[in-house]
Amino acid sequence: MPADSILLAGRPFPLGAHPEAGGVRFAVSAPPAEAVEVCLISEDGTEERVELTERTFGVWHGLISGVTPGQRYGYRVHGPYDPSRGLRCNPAKILVDPYATRITGALTDLDAALGYVGDPMHGGPSTVDSLGSVPLSVVTSPGGPDTGVKPEVPFEEAVVYELHVKGFTQRHPGVPQHLRGTYLGLAHPSVVEHLVRLGVTTVELLPVQAFLDEPSLVEAGRHNYWGYSPLAWFAPHPGYASEPGREVEEFRTMVSALHSAGIEVLIDVVYNHTCEGGPDGPTLSYRGFDAPGYYLHIEGGGTLDITGCGNTTEAGSPQFVRLVTDSLRYWTTELGVDGFRFDLASTLGRPGGRGFDRASAMLTAITTDPVLSRCKLIAEPWDATGDGYRVGDFGVQWAEWNGRYRDTVRDYWRGMTSVRDLAYRLSGSSDLYSDDLRRPWQSINFVTAHDGFTLRDLVSYNDKHNEANGEDNRDGTNDNRSWNCGAEGETDDAEVLALRARQARNLFATLLLSTGTPMLTAGDELWRTQLGNNNAYCLDDETSWVDWELPPEGESMLAFARRVIALRATSPALRQPAFFDGRTTPSGAPDLVWFRPDGEEMAETDWFDDGRRFLGMWIDGSTSLSRSRDGELVSDDSWLLLVHAGDEPLEVTLPGPEYGGRYEPVVDTTTADGSPATPGSFAAGAPLVLGGRSLMLLRVPG
Repeated sequence: MPADSILLAGRPFPLGAHPEAGGVRFAVSAPPAEAVEVCLISEDGTEERVELTERTFGVWHGLISGVTPGQRYGYRVHGPYDPSRGLRCNPAKILVDPYATRITGALTDLDAALGYVGDPMHGGPSTVDSLGSVPLSVVTSPGGPDTGVKPEVPFEEAVVYELHVKGFTQRHPGVPQHLRGTYLGLAHPSVVEHLVRLGVTTVELLPVQAFLDEPSLVEAGRHNYWGYSPLAWFAPHPGYASEPGREVEEFRTMVSALHSAGIEVLIDVVYNHTCEGGPDGPTLSYRGFDAPGYYLHIEGGGTLDITGCGNTTEAGSPQFVRLVTDSLRYWTTELGVDGFRFDLASTLGRPGGRGFDRASAMLTAITTDPVLSRCKLIAEPWDATGDGYRVGDFGVQWAEWNGRYRDTVRDYWRGMTSVRDLAYRLSGSSDLYSDDLRRPWQSINFVTAHDGFTLRDLVSYNDKHNEANGEDNRDGTNDNRSWNCGAEGETDDAEVLALRARQARNLFATLLLSTGTPMLTAGDELWRTQLGNNNAYCLDDETSWVDWELPPEGESMLAFARRVIALRATSPALRQPAFFDGRTTPSGAPDLVWFRPDGEEMAETDWFDDGRRFLGMWIDGSTSLSRSRDGELVSDDSWLLLVHAGDEPLEVTLPGPEYGGRYEPVVDTTTADGSPATPGSFAAGAPLVLGGRSLMLLRVPG
């Protein structure tokens, strides 16, 4: 203990390390422990241990005077070591505070971090001291730069843009070299300008909570680039700071810059597993405090793995529910974020590893929290098991990544599905969400994401090409639903290249013109390729970084993306906040009508013709049910969307005068930037020729 310092009792809550009363109050949950020591680590590596003498509700706590912000620390836990019961207390292993708001150091010696000798299930505890080989916690003081006023973008107006903090700016020519790949790089005016001009309202950051490389990557000398391997759920990842130790301040600065531009910040949170892996993994934090309290276990002490990552957190544990909700509130209130995307969220509804329960303690705690209930909450509604696939099954306050949308739209444009399922996806997926009080904007529509092909690769490769990952191309999904348009990978064939660009425009336009919330993947608008790699999680190089030197195809795709996103923003009928229900509108027509190529409404039997590759969708704009920010209903023109996935041109007949007198082409995917190939307007009932594999949107002035 520092000279002249005093150990006082302190109090158990809030957990973590909090500067107060001339010192720091430490509190950590470790119910199985028989003794807990706070280890204060000096800059030269010297360790001073202070035993906490107070235990309340399984929380060990004490206030140590004379300790100040910036102090590095960890914990040593004395207690039962019995792998058959999942208990792995080992005072030789210095542990990261689960509530640490800053992390320093890395896992440099995997062997030293292992808590066992020999067999992980039957061997005894390791006596090797892990200090110097593992990360440490750092005491931080609250506060920092103002994060600005939250934009509070209505969900129905949102356009989500998924990006990687490092990869998005690492090659950006407008960002100073020392800021590339950092929080401040993302805050740079040249980067914010791109987001604003593109028209996105909400960025979704791949994991920014402090993470470590998994043991398998450490042994192979590789790194986890994506960040889905969490260590500390309160601490911003230190690797994205331009100046070591200032990650909290820099993260807040980034949020402020985006908020000033009217852009929300969501973060991808990974509460379903940790970087400690299975029983053979290292003891870095949670395993050493209370493994059964944090992880699902099976009989005999092994971990239950329904995430595919070696362990699964115990969503039914009160201390874990508290940790997750405390963490989420911290990111919302102290770091300014506007919402969260929950990785493998089905696990949070499976306490004890049982069947999914939308009313589980964890999911209920999140949605009923007075702070978190105001955030955007997005679930990835599956885990690594068949039972965990729960698209459409989450509760009323949850939006979901709609995997059904992705699969249907990909299949439609490669000619592998009919229009029946497509109609549901275009109109907000009412089959998944309308019967449980949810809204169409709770369908997060996407065609690509970080996990899988980029948009360019989706139309350029039939198969994955993941050899660079070092796993003999065994990793990554084989279910890509992609089509290379006639040649695998890079090619000089002009006809193939033209078809690829058109297919990409078809996919992108379908996404933006569908009812629901569109999510884009960073770089798709710049024609980014990963050369067919659909699982570049461990490639922190040019494969994953966005290339800002655009080829001509990239310039065209960017112009097209800006055009369609801007159109959506100014057209309330294309982003309605309520499901279509066939209601009669002032125009005298229903709010939504489906058409055949002959200009007649789809009949019941037409929907079961699996050979159909054309669909017309007429949307009435007179009562779009969209509202202004003040809550007033706003009207719009009506719209006609024509999608044609057949190879050959198709002559269609426009709907009759009861749906509008004139039809004005606005978006046409047969041109590079989406401008109409035939400007002007067409009369009701007139013939119109659609190019093979093309999409056209026509305005019907009200």
